[in-house]
Amino acid sequence: MRKFTNVWLGLLLAFLCGIAPVGLSAQAQQPALVIEGGTLIDGNGGAPVADAIIVIQGNRITSVGRRGQMTPPANAQVINAAGKFVLPGLWDGQVSYNWYYGEIMLNNGITATIDVGNSGELAVPHRDAVIHGKIRGPRPFTGISRLNTNAEVGTGLETILTPGRAPKSVQETRDIAKAFIAAGADFLMFTDGGLPMEYYRAGAEEAARAGIPLFTRSYGPVFGPRDAAMLGSKNLGHSAGLAEALMKTPVIYERPTPGQGRNEADMWSEMDDTRAREMIQLLVEKGVALTPTFRARLAPYPKDWALFAEQDRRFFSNADANLLAYYPPERIVAALAGYRNPPPTGAVAERRRQGYLNALRFHKMFADAGGHVIPGANTNPGRVPGNSFFQEVAIFTEGGFTPMQIIQGATKWSAEMVGKGKDLGTVEAGKIADIVILNQNPLQNITTNLRSTNAVIFDGKVVPLGYNASYTDPFRRMSDFSPPVSDLPWVKAMRGEIGPPPGGGQGMPGDAAESPQPEIEAISPVMVTEGSPTITLTIKGFNFVRRSQVLFKGVPVPYKAVNATELQVTLDANLLKEVGWHEIAVKNPWPLNRESGLPWGNGTSNKAHLIVNYRY
Repeated sequence: MRKFTNVWLGLLLAFLCGIAPVGLSAQAQQPALVIEGGTLIDGNGGAPVADAIIVIQGNRITSVGRRGQMTPPANAQVINAAGKFVLPGLWDGQVSYNWYYGEIMLNNGITATIDVGNSGELAVPHRDAVIHGKIRGPRPFTGISRLNTNAEVGTGLETILTPGRAPKSVQETRDIAKAFIAAGADFLMFTDGGLPMEYYRAGAEEAARAGIPLFTRSYGPVFGPRDAAMLGSKNLGHSAGLAEALMKTPVIYERPTPGQGRNEADMWSEMDDTRAREMIQLLVEKGVALTPTFRARLAPYPKDWALFAEQDRRFFSNADANLLAYYPPERIVAALAGYRNPPPTGAVAERRRQGYLNALRFHKMFADAGGHVIPGANTNPGRVPGNSFFQEVAIFTEGGFTPMQIIQGATKWSAEMVGKGKDLGTVEAGKIADIVILNQNPLQNITTNLRSTNAVIFDGKVVPLGYNASYTDPFRRMSDFSPPVSDLPWVKAMRGEIGPPPGGGQGMPGDAAESPQPEIEAISPVMVTEGSPTITLTIKGFNFVRRSQVLFKGVPVPYKAVNATELQVTLDANLLKEVGWHEIAVKNPWPLNRESGLPWGNGTSNKAHLIVNYRY
């Protein structure tokens, strides 16, 4: 009673002061949204609910029931879903996200993605902008970067968030993990199995301490699937290491260079059922979800492979002109390139087809034993977004997965895998309202009917479907790495060729008749917030001279030269009003010094980038 009285006293005080309470104001401004009359498949695996009513207030589902058993709020916006099917929004459970995926995925009912940790500093600004409604696209969950046996770009000049990092000690593993976590990672990811075992333990401890999941790819030779399970990994991306571990004579997998190493389908062809059953028991007991990425790992053996090729070709030949206005043409070529290579024939094809069928059979056995299998398509520039996800679903169907197993894998189990099951993944009171309405019943024919999108609700709001020629993402997030400073291997090679600057970088060369090629090695800070006051940006590199220009978005800006290797750049507050991933370069005066005869450049440095993030 006291609590009830205090609430009303607070409301009365707010009224007398002329100020509406924040929650009440938000609810008053946005009428309820009601989905009425559809058949609800809520993601929990139970029987569908006919004639359902879902009430959404703000971005949350407030109640779920049947028509006739509850009354929708007055003045609500009502979606008539009679004859349609209501599901949680779909998740593509393994993605190398690119900015131009956003509208395509939403149009296909995909409201969330799980990335592979390849976006670095851009990952969190992009994620938060989507969540706050600044960018139109699926809700992204990110590892930011990943820990590997070998650094993917190893000049020593990369920032700590540049994918991927190769720790050299237990302490460095902890430091890198802490940096990812502090930057806002949704999960911590190891992407191979060649580090010392104590590194994996250290990473797992840091993830547990931060309360985020651990994702691993347990290819060995040190860290395999059993180790991942015992360590508490929540996910094996690509079902990594299972083909090797389940062979009659298990092997250590070494990621092959093109044309070398054993084919994964070959290894699956030698699966030992006793080992498979033992592994399934362990993985289920430890709660490890599998993202097999069948389409990516075991092409071209799905029975519908020729259909997939035709679907992808039609996607672009029939595409909306507004989509083609921004979809990069070179990425269309990349998405269709995977169908060009002729498949093997004869005994090799038969053996690998059997391996593919064994992989399907293992994962179906795992699902039937209570394991969670996630339909992640490894969607990247080599695949068509949306199509790749539904093609993965078709492969699950070929493997005997039930429609409900597929739906739960693409909704509830994906959300649980990233630790977001309390907020997402099912249609229940209290959950965030990410919902898809289908025209056809996915339980009758999931391969076809899961594509029958009628409407999408994202974060409690109806998504306008279709394409807009002006669609963009101010951060231009791409899957092929977007570091704060580009072309660092080139910069390091040039530095090695020309040697250290005269005087160790002290002082500034004068107005010589010829000037050297400038290069940037680092910038600081990497990110500021829109509307920030005037800042001083530090650029470090080499071959800066007195008449160098610093260009921000192509326009000269003032700077102070510390010496030939450091510039202190002034960016006026007016330049920090536009959100984005903005280019910075140093340009030296003509003529260039070409005594070495090496084609080091045209007088303009490699690009650095400043992220101007949204202010929330």
